[in-house]
Amino acid sequence: MENSLVAALSVVTPSGHVSTHPMLPLYSRERKKLYLTSSVLFSKKVEYIKKNPKVGVLFSGRQFIKTPAYAVVHVKGDAKVYEDNLHEGWQWLVDLWRKKEPYIESFIKQRVALPLFWERIVIEITPREILVWDEGDVSSEPRMWRG
Repeated sequence: MENSLVAALSVVTPSGHVSTHPMLPLYSRERKKLYLTSSVLFSKKVEYIKKNPKVGVLFSGRQFIKTPAYAVVHVKGDAKVYEDNLHEGWQWLVDLWRKKEPYIESFIKQRVALPLFWERIVIEITPREILVWDEGDVSSEPRMWRG
């Protein structure tokens, strides 16, 4: 999770359909939680999470995972939305973000050019179950962890 540049967040819509969104995953080993941020411009998924906090996050696609030991990982978890301080409430995640995308610093410095993009909602996911398919072999039985 720490080495993936893209993960697919799946949420359930009010009509019961699954809606999936590519996201930049930020994993905190210290907190044992997964974090995503969403611009207020693209916040429909956030409204869905507020109605049903059960989410899934899929880490797959070898080209998106920068690590020698590749695995497909699916996290099932409970999400919380933090949007009380859109302007600065997400900034504590910048260190995790910078580790994945060092060039993000230059974009942050220019954030006055895209102010609404930088008004960010934080989605915190507490894993309930993690499925791991070593070498990306999803035809095999996954290893499972339950919290």
